[in-house]
Amino acid sequence: MKPIYEIIKRPLLTEKGTVLEEEHNIYCFEVGMAANKVEIKAAIEELFDVEVATVRTLVVRGKQKRFGRRVGRRSNWKKAYVKVKGDRQLDLLHLAG
Repeated sequence: MKPIYEIIKRPLLTEKGTVLEEEHNIYCFEVGMAANKVEIKAAIEELFDVEVATVRTLVVRGKQKRFGRRVGRRSNWKKAYVKVKGDRQLDLLHLAG
């Protein structure tokens, strides 16, 4: 298995993510492009000592941006939505940074 820091890169603290946390107990994370759902589930369970119900992933495509006179693209990255079983809350603030 890969190291946890290659699977879970950082939590995503956004408005949408906050609403999902409060209403549905779903948390958002930026994960490695090579990470699969089984690895993400195992990493979250080990990191936070909780039981994970579901993991949904998607690839966010990089935007086309200007860099000076040149046009380039930002890198693609992978996002995971993790639903935690029960009423357990994750402390994301100690990971963000």
